[in-house]
Amino acid sequence: MNNEIEKREQQFEEIRGIITFHRSKALQGVNEESLMMSWRVGQVVSHRLKNNEWGSKVVTQLSEYLRTKDPSLKGYSRRNIYNMVMFYEAYSSEAFRIKTDSLKLQTIVQKPSAQLNAELVQTDSAQMPPFLTLTTFSNHVEILNRCKDVERQIFYILYANREHLKYKELQRCIHNDTYGSMMGDKKNFSAGLKAVYPQSVAQFKDRAFVDFLNLPQKHSEKQLQKGILEHLKQFVLELGKDFLFVDSEYPLQVGGSLFKIDLLFYHRGLQCLVAIELKAKHFKPEYLGQLNFYLEALDRDVKRSNENPSIGILLCPSADHSIVEYAMSRSMSPTMVAEYHRQLIPKEVIQKSLDEFCEFLGTAESKGRFW
Repeated sequence: MNNEIEKREQQFEEIRGIITFHRSKALQGVNEESLMMSWRVGQVVSHRLKNNEWGSKVVTQLSEYLRTKDPSLKGYSRRNIYNMVMFYEAYSSEAFRIKTDSLKLQTIVQKPSAQLNAELVQTDSAQMPPFLTLTTFSNHVEILNRCKDVERQIFYILYANREHLKYKELQRCIHNDTYGSMMGDKKNFSAGLKAVYPQSVAQFKDRAFVDFLNLPQKHSEKQLQKGILEHLKQFVLELGKDFLFVDSEYPLQVGGSLFKIDLLFYHRGLQCLVAIELKAKHFKPEYLGQLNFYLEALDRDVKRSNENPSIGILLCPSADHSIVEYAMSRSMSPTMVAEYHRQLIPKEVIQKSLDEFCEFLGTAESKGRFW
């Protein structure tokens, strides 16, 4: 009976996938034309400003002219025209072209299978790089205003696409330095997690900002859990939109004893259960023993036959990175340690490449769809 239900769910999911794909393609077409329009307007205005044909006053006159000739036109204020100039100048620059070439990411195109693949192509700098269509113009403006180095710009274009981020959501991710959270050396990942899920490098953050919980300096695990459940939408956005909430205090019966997982999620991309154990104290290696026990119980008694091995995340307020590295280096259980911060911290100067992230994009098709 269960096999029949699973089969039917798979058939329904196939239909849902077709609908989602074509709806996405329709929206993508509209977005492509909008971005191309912004690129061309920005190109023309940029050239005339640089050649001293126009000045700032003329741009204002252009905005007023467009509004007078066609009151239905929206989005052509003086400020937005300058945003189009910024859009063109930043992404047509030599620095941007060199970096995208070095990352073999000059363009990302949407395949018929709805999977992303990275390809190196020769593109005229006057032409708009097609991978810019992965997100919206308003998101591009936010990225360019907040991220001055090309690596971060590329990352947030790709991340906004993968997580389907709206403007406000992207704004928070940049403010939280999601780039720094995901592009580190991942020494907080167990050897088992890297072996079973090599693509997790581009999936999981090593720190989460929970400022929306308004936790006091001294707080308990119960307060942390209660706050997360009350602000579950914000917490899922902080983790990543592929996380689906299953339950809190999820019961596991092993022998004659009952155990409870603080938070249980399901990850759509990796198709596995994710157990999150909450700690309100500094990381201790012994915490991992409890988490490993939960993963064993999940895989034996809860995981379905079509699902992948469960993953464990230990979420704590702070950790000695050397101790974490020692604790994780020989662990073959797919686990990781992540820190949560009650307040946003200043951005660090991070000089990490996007090689792993881009390699993930290029191999996504062979590993299964994670986008």
